[in-house]
Amino acid sequence: MLAKDGQPLMPCHPARARELLRKGRAVVVRQVPFVIRLKDRTRSDSEVEGVQLRIDPGSKGSGIALTDEKWEACSTVRRGLLSAELRHRGDRISHAMRQRAGYRRRRRSANLRYRARRSDNRAHSADWHPPSLRHRVDTITSIASRFCRYAPVTEIHIETATFDTHSMSVGRQLYGSEYQQGALAGIGTRGYLRTRWSRTCAYCGAANVPLNIEHVRPRSHGGSARISNLVLACVPCNQAKGSRAVTTFLSQAPERSAEIVAQLKPSLRHAAAMNSIQPGLYRALHRLAVPIRSWPSKVTSDNRRAAGLDKTHTLDALAVEPLDQDRGDTIVRVPDRVLVLEATGRGSYARTTPDRFGFPRLRRERRKQHFGYVTGDLVRAVIPKGKWAGTWTGRISVRARGQHSLTTPGGRINVSYLHLRLLQRADGYAYSSRQEAGVSMSRKIG
Repeated sequence: MLAKDGQPLMPCHPARARELLRKGRAVVVRQVPFVIRLKDRTRSDSEVEGVQLRIDPGSKGSGIALTDEKWEACSTVRRGLLSAELRHRGDRISHAMRQRAGYRRRRRSANLRYRARRSDNRAHSADWHPPSLRHRVDTITSIASRFCRYAPVTEIHIETATFDTHSMSVGRQLYGSEYQQGALAGIGTRGYLRTRWSRTCAYCGAANVPLNIEHVRPRSHGGSARISNLVLACVPCNQAKGSRAVTTFLSQAPERSAEIVAQLKPSLRHAAAMNSIQPGLYRALHRLAVPIRSWPSKVTSDNRRAAGLDKTHTLDALAVEPLDQDRGDTIVRVPDRVLVLEATGRGSYARTTPDRFGFPRLRRERRKQHFGYVTGDLVRAVIPKGKWAGTWTGRISVRARGQHSLTTPGGRINVSYLHLRLLQRADGYAYSSRQEAGVSMSRKIG
């Protein structure tokens, strides 16, 4: 809720917001998340205690919670006011980058349109991250900034966790000199694979033939260069397998396929991503000019277990910052509904549609706005007659002819721009909601 002068006030109950709108004392500023602005009250006329913003960052998704804390009976009582789950699209960005690199690599190898590779020895600033990691930092910072604009945030609490990828790759905790002794200690990659596979092809068992280093899970499908993902393969098997899965390629030899699959280990890319973005995320949040405090993940897990909460990003965010259980500190309220924000981007910069070799096939429309609307806008359609007569609210996909496509609970319908009214501009996110895991709004926690 905002004051008359646009300054943030304490959040109110939805019933109170409906009453203010019905009496004409407030106007709607934003639909999702729902924000109203009072017409007859300034911040100086209001009592603002302040709220806390709690963040549990993740690689695929992050949890964000707005809370307030009160001192009651010699203990701290924490109430959840709003929970939001931010779903990142880093994997889609990585896939697009790999696809673009594949197009260029293929054109170089076929000598069709030569473009020399850029040197990897390039200087970067301290805040530089690859696009998929930069996206995670930017989206978390953007949503945090938006919450600070619509609520009187006085503190930001963020969970920090460092993942030991070396121990995770082994499957147990390592100590001392064990960190220096890996699978390749004293030997190179090719020498290790020759010993591991007895100088034979892992797929067909051929010996005394030229052998290539083969990625079991193809790099085009997200496979890494870890030693557990590498085998030796003869040239015919390497070419025949291509980018297929090893289980598909060796469907006629299940024993050999099972032996190869057994050496595969879970990917560490998400753990490595979290280790990479945390310093940059902390610096980015500092620019919001709000005091920031970081807490280890053990504090979050202890608070969550003490409150009897399930394991989700939003409930983890609610449990960030220590609570003294001996003193009686507790979490007494958990939001029943979670606002889900899925990062969708703002469309593509590409003005052509490529073929399978990466060459332009179709030319795309340069204009993104048609009759005042762009794809992703939240609109209200009032259709006077016909099969779809009635009032509908949803997001649209624009068409140059003016018959835009509107997403409704019953499916997609075409509606003229003359029957549309804009509610909220597209901002690169798709909004929905879900039930919080194992929590009811009417149930007291603690």
